[in-house]
Amino acid sequence: MNKNLGIIAVLGAVTIISGAFGAHALKEILSQAALKSFETAVRYQMYHVLVLLFINTSTYFTVTAKKQLSYLFYAGILFFSGSIYAIVLGVNAKGIWFVTPLGGLLLIIGWLRMAMLFLKKNMS
Repeated sequence: MNKNLGIIAVLGAVTIISGAFGAHALKEILSQAALKSFETAVRYQMYHVLVLLFINTSTYFTVTAKKQLSYLFYAGILFFSGSIYAIVLGVNAKGIWFVTPLGGLLLIIGWLRMAMLFLKKNMS
C-alpha cells in the first residue's frame, strides 16, 4: 500500500500545481468558460485524491478492495480530469469527446463499488 500512498501524494502535488497553473498562467489566456472547465478538472481531481487517501489509509478495506477502488479512481481521474486538461490546453475535443464521460463513469463506479463494500460489511 505504500506504493499507492506514494502515487496519491504525487497526484495531490500535481493537483496543487495544476490549480496554481490555471489560476496564474492560464488566467489571461483562457476564456472564462475554459478556465471554469479547467477548475472543474482540478476540483474533481482533488476530491478523488482525498478519497484515495481515505481508502488507502483505512483499515476498513481489504488489500484487494483498496487496489480495486484505487484503480477505478486512478483511471477516472486520468480520463475525466486529464481529458478536460487536454481539451482546455488545445487538444481537439472531437477526437477525445468520449473520454471525459468515460472518466466520470469510472468515478461513479468507484463510488458505487465503495458503497457496495460498506453495505456488504454492514450486512455481515
